[in-house]
Amino acid sequence: MQIGYKLASEAFGPDELVRQAVLAERAGFDFVEMSDHFHPWLDNQGHSPFTWTVFGAIAAKTDRVGLATGVTCPTVRYHPAVIAQAAATLALLSGGRFTLGLGAGERLNEHVVGPGFPESVPERHERLREAVEIIKLLWRGGYRSYEGRHLRLADARVFDLPDEPPLVALAAGGHEAATLAAETGCGLFATEPRPELVDTYRQSGGDLPRYAEVPLAWAPDERTAARAALETNRWGVTGWKVMSELPNPVNFEAATTTVREEDMLEQFACGSDPDHHVAMARKFADAGFDRLVLMNAGPDPDGFIEFFRDELAGRLRDLSPRDAAV
Repeated sequence: MQIGYKLASEAFGPDELVRQAVLAERAGFDFVEMSDHFHPWLDNQGHSPFTWTVFGAIAAKTDRVGLATGVTCPTVRYHPAVIAQAAATLALLSGGRFTLGLGAGERLNEHVVGPGFPESVPERHERLREAVEIIKLLWRGGYRSYEGRHLRLADARVFDLPDEPPLVALAAGGHEAATLAAETGCGLFATEPRPELVDTYRQSGGDLPRYAEVPLAWAPDERTAARAALETNRWGVTGWKVMSELPNPVNFEAATTTVREEDMLEQFACGSDPDHHVAMARKFADAGFDRLVLMNAGPDPDGFIEFFRDELAGRLRDLSPRDAAV
């Protein structure tokens, strides 16, 4: 089992994210993962630096820890050709430590460029499939063109390519996206411990790493952790159908006015009891995921990193992912 640390780019500025990545490497995390947002989920989170610049700095200041976007939408705010070039460059600068996590996106980040975010989920998946095809085509080298239903590429070439292309992992919240991940030769990325996602992925031919974010909140006591999670991470309890559709942080503020500390206690492992945190991670291992990303919603990132090093690291690495039915 590989264990990653979620860099909360919506909650911290670029210098702090780099500092946390360095600490995570020293504490023994296998990789760090960071979302690729234009806006934070809530205004009080207060940050949203450019992920690709931050990762470049992290690559320069670390030696071993892997890097992963969790996740980038390559279809609206970015053209996939730009992501193909960015990912290839980061793979070179990190010595092959980079994983490209891709997803169909959220209106929160994609509507900002003007043309709008596609209303239809099937269209979003069609765009994502075309984007993956374009990215992998460009990574084959040479000048390439592509004519899709939604996306096009005209006589483009990425000149600086790594010897081995980065692993690509696709975010999936349902059967269609999990199937798409397998059919496009990508790994899987999820935020819920749902074994049916892994089963669908494996039954569709997927055999690459399977990433999942584990919701934790570390603090010396459970209530302090839950209050911190409520303040900055209550958007996470709204569900993907809400999270993908709202356009701005103010809308997430309005949508989460009734969320309570008790709701956070149900969805996050809160406090300092390592058994509680391991039990939450085990749900994802039992669902079949083999790359667990620890997402700390607590108020003290340094304390959480120390907690991982001293109390969690060995126990989490000993978890075994359930073999999916095939």
